[in-house]
Amino acid sequence: MKAVQYRTVGAAPEVVDIPEPTPGPGQILLKVTAAGVCHSDIAVMSWPAEGFPYQLPLTLGHEGVGTVAALGDGAEGFSVGDAVAVYGPWGCGTCVNCAEGRENYCLRAADLGINPPGLGNPGAMAEYMIVDDARHLTPIGDLDPVKTVSLTDAGLTPYHAIKRSLPKLRPGATAVVIGTGGLGHVAIQLLRAMTAVRVIALDVSEEKLALARTVGAHETVISDAQAAARVRELTGGVGAEVVLDFVGVEPTVKTAGAVASIDSDVTIVGIGGGLLPVGFGVLPFSTSVTAPYWGTRRELAEVIELAHAGSVDVHVETYSIDEAPLAYERLHAGKINGRAVILPNG
Repeated sequence: MKAVQYRTVGAAPEVVDIPEPTPGPGQILLKVTAAGVCHSDIAVMSWPAEGFPYQLPLTLGHEGVGTVAALGDGAEGFSVGDAVAVYGPWGCGTCVNCAEGRENYCLRAADLGINPPGLGNPGAMAEYMIVDDARHLTPIGDLDPVKTVSLTDAGLTPYHAIKRSLPKLRPGATAVVIGTGGLGHVAIQLLRAMTAVRVIALDVSEEKLALARTVGAHETVISDAQAAARVRELTGGVGAEVVLDFVGVEPTVKTAGAVASIDSDVTIVGIGGGLLPVGFGVLPFSTSVTAPYWGTRRELAEVIELAHAGSVDVHVETYSIDEAPLAYERLHAGKINGRAVILPNG
């Protein structure tokens, strides 16, 4: 079967032929319908050889949907042909966090060497993939798999971030979304569906800000050195009660801190490596700064329900599996408006 693999540190991903996997006890084989392309993959492929955490070659793709093709011995809960989405942040399944469905915060995954598909384990960017346990699958019913696949990360991650700040997202409050690409343009839709706040979106291009307005942003601001002042002006000098940074580089986290109001939440989702100093007098009083990771199993089911209700619609560009390296090139160059999706089986 064809697969997209990262094979050599520092090199571009390649389309290769590898054997079709066979499910072991408790495992499920999926025929992959769609796989998402994410900036996290580019971050992984930029890490140096020294201390690189995963074995190569690595089949990419931590966003996946497909249909059940075969069940390993003892696997239950699904039937061949079921349409499902893959929950990505696999955990041990037995620690206190996993017992609550919070496998994104598994206490033992690192010690046990448990990795997500596409981020250590073979991922969804292949014609077929193995899912380790039925609990890591969520039914999607009649949803369009191409529109649904990115909800497993680009939907789940902002949903998780927004839920923790719901007490501050009251009517009349302001939420700032920094970065309106794959995750950010979904975050805007989630904020509009889940709250009555005013949404101000920041990005570096008018094209991406146009998408932000299309999906519901009330105001848009070019993300530059004057962005913080502009947001302050739009909020009457008060700032935003919730700031969601989906980029996470030094300039954006600086902007995030600069637009935060008193008793606000600043959530750094992007993995750009930017640092926001925290201390008395550094940020407005009682500002909370957090860097969450992905989302819970229950939250993925909730995001899928929002999709069924028509409350979220991911803007996608589709590519064949042979075009996957091109999709990564375009993503790295900032030319993807929304989310790139690979169709491994056509």
